[in-house]
Amino acid sequence: MTYQGLIHRYGQYLDLPAHTKNISLLEGNTPLIPMPRLSKEFGCELFIKFEGLNPTGSFKDRGMTAAISEAVGRGAQTVICASTGNTAASAAAYAARAGLRSIVLIPEGKVAAGKLAGAIAYGAEVIQVQGSFDDALSLVVEITQKTPIALVNSINPFRIEGQKTSAFEICDVLGSAPDWLCLPVGNAGNITSYWAGFKQYQKGLPRVLGVQAAGAAPLVLGHPVDKPETIATAIRIGRPARGEQALEAAQESNGSIIAVSDGQILSAQRILASEGVWVEPASAAGLAGLIAESAVGKFDAKGKKVVVVCTGHGMKDPSIISESFQSPKVISANYESLIQVVGV
Repeated sequence: MTYQGLIHRYGQYLDLPAHTKNISLLEGNTPLIPMPRLSKEFGCELFIKFEGLNPTGSFKDRGMTAAISEAVGRGAQTVICASTGNTAASAAAYAARAGLRSIVLIPEGKVAAGKLAGAIAYGAEVIQVQGSFDDALSLVVEITQKTPIALVNSINPFRIEGQKTSAFEICDVLGSAPDWLCLPVGNAGNITSYWAGFKQYQKGLPRVLGVQAAGAAPLVLGHPVDKPETIATAIRIGRPARGEQALEAAQESNGSIIAVSDGQILSAQRILASEGVWVEPASAAGLAGLIAESAVGKFDAKGKKVVVVCTGHGMKDPSIISESFQSPKVISANYESLIQVVGV
């Protein structure tokens, strides 16, 4: 049967209202990619769940199909979100698909160009807020409480319903839950949804390693971070909306939430690219955490099945690469010049 999107495939497992009208871009069904060299290094079966291959390039599409479908079903005409980039592009795309107006609030000067371009391309009205993501989210909550505008951030429970489908897909491919799940943690909706998905699907439970950036690690520090700073823009959040649920997921799974430096994140990004998977910096945080914990003997993956979730494509934030890239060599258009440079 032709694939028709997440709500069609997993609707029986999703707690969505009867009025929901399916709005889909054929999201989900993303690959679980074996990583042979990393598997050999860690002595395990290591897979990348590459969510960057969703329609707008990030995992956000899973939750957005559910949130927009519910909003359309109850007659909403306008949707709004606060975003560090990926949610903005996803909300704009699904709103466009449904014929809705979309409004996006972003922290001024803090969103990667590739993500902002997506939101604009899909027709969103983008507003910059002089403040952090958390400030933008507070405004979004306030306006949706006082007007008919629909909120589609991850505090919307239907976002979690859609996002938990990734756990279902992992189990369907592996036959059971992996032993370990490693993933980035920003606003904490994703770690919350994966844990909910594994518990509901009843094909085993993984231990969960959630990874924050050191400059935006409120769950590790134990208090909010007023001015989060990290090169990993997608997880540059100082007050995670689902922080308590993220901590519960780590505790219930006998896992943990840790922080890694920007340098460790960029190193992990390069390692993933060396095996053919290009992700945005935040998406490499899960692998960075696995490497960091292994180095100090806190992560024993020997003989285990390990899934690292990569949440967004590298094209979401190409400036990280281009800024460190040296200009290509220039040669004359002849074979002699080419062979001299190639050195064969």
